[in-house]
Amino acid sequence: MQQFLDALTQLVNTVNSYLSDYILVVLLVGVGIFFTIKTRFVQVRCFKQGIVNVFGKFSLNGKKHKGGMSSFQAFTTAVASQVGTGNIVGASSAILFGGPGAIFWMWIIAFLGMATIYSEAVLAQKTRKVNEDGSVLGGPVYYIRKAFSGKFGRFLAGFFAVAIIIALGFIGSMVQSNSITIAVNYAVDIPTWIIGLIISILAIFIFVGGTKRLASATEKIVPIMASFYIIGMIIVILFRITVLPQAIGMIFKFAFSPTAIIGGGIGYALKKTISMGAQRGLFSNEAGMGSTPHAHALANVKTPHEQGTVAMISVFIDTFIVLTLTALVIITSLYAGDGNIAKISSLALESNTSIIKALESAGYTANNLVSLAIAELFNNASVGRVIGASFVAICLFFFALSTIISWNLFGKLNFTYLFGNKKTIIYSVISVLFIFLGSLLQANLVWGFADLFNYLMVLPNAIALIMLSKVVVDELKQNCKKVQNQALNEKIKGEI
Repeated sequence: MQQFLDALTQLVNTVNSYLSDYILVVLLVGVGIFFTIKTRFVQVRCFKQGIVNVFGKFSLNGKKHKGGMSSFQAFTTAVASQVGTGNIVGASSAILFGGPGAIFWMWIIAFLGMATIYSEAVLAQKTRKVNEDGSVLGGPVYYIRKAFSGKFGRFLAGFFAVAIIIALGFIGSMVQSNSITIAVNYAVDIPTWIIGLIISILAIFIFVGGTKRLASATEKIVPIMASFYIIGMIIVILFRITVLPQAIGMIFKFAFSPTAIIGGGIGYALKKTISMGAQRGLFSNEAGMGSTPHAHALANVKTPHEQGTVAMISVFIDTFIVLTLTALVIITSLYAGDGNIAKISSLALESNTSIIKALESAGYTANNLVSLAIAELFNNASVGRVIGASFVAICLFFFALSTIISWNLFGKLNFTYLFGNKKTIIYSVISVLFIFLGSLLQANLVWGFADLFNYLMVLPNAIALIMLSKVVVDELKQNCKKVQNQALNEKIKGEI
């Protein structure tokens, strides 16, 4: 059985490497550049407006809606899907296999992705469906059908729906529960099946409550846990403040010359660094993937543009704040100065051995990298390990749980599109089974399948976004004129 799983893992990883190296990077960067130019850098021009739209409506106990959510609830639901294992395990994996320079490419993907996700949110708002009972349905399947009529549109929408149900509703939930299980088990010796059972029970409780309970949960969990994690990461970085400039320098240096940190020739190393940045960048911020538009479609707002600016801030917080802090903790503790990983990498290069194997032999993996980085602060290794592992386990538990419930909603909306609302109980049962199974399987295979179906989701979503770019630009122009007119009227009133 183990030989079969190893062979399957190798096959999936091979397919993923071709998709990520030759298709994903070009597609993600291409779409991001396209919308950045078409919108004349909307992520810069409307950034302030997005901040106001998000934090001007901040609440841990938002108003209940007959259908859909408040704008802030949609924002926290989107952030819940973005801030999860991608920010801890994903960032660790990117650095471990691509070097510190992978973070630079994650920043590039995120900056361009802010324009992409603006477009996704605007189109999701414009094509959403409001039923007679007040319930709201929305997401890429609806704007894919708008972009392409007839059988081809139905095929692309159906392809996307199937891909996202598998990618997020089923396998994605496995990734999250798998990461929770490993983190908790690393901190406390609890059988993995017990951890999986607890996660499944909590998920069922929220699933049964529908969209209202989900919105209520995310608007409380996300701000509290994000604040807890951010403060904890800042404290760790402050203890290593003397090597912070060097750590930041390593991100830029190894983004273009990573050979000295991950080995191999310059061509291989650079490709690996960019590829890891793109892969984990997509999994972290989800811009262009077609997942978060489901949350933004449910927002009850005055204009699609308003929710588009809100969507941009979710990517900014996910990558430029949460993920960057994770990266700086790892790099300042394990790479910069007298960092252990830097020493191991140097010795491996001198002896012409595999750096990855050397790190694995030393006990460094994507699942424990942040824990070990925090543990470096303590003179007593065993105490440091317990504190680091416990902190990561707590954060990852709530981050990944919130991601599970958000992704379940996204998959459910697409299952409803394909099979109707009456059969969603089948989807929910299968989802819970996958959540439990994720706690029992090996991490590499689960991550491999998650990457594969994430990539498949991107293709129809990106094509539809490009086809409907005029709709996005027109919406942006219309709202920019409103802002300009309001500013002009206020200026005239002031002069009078």
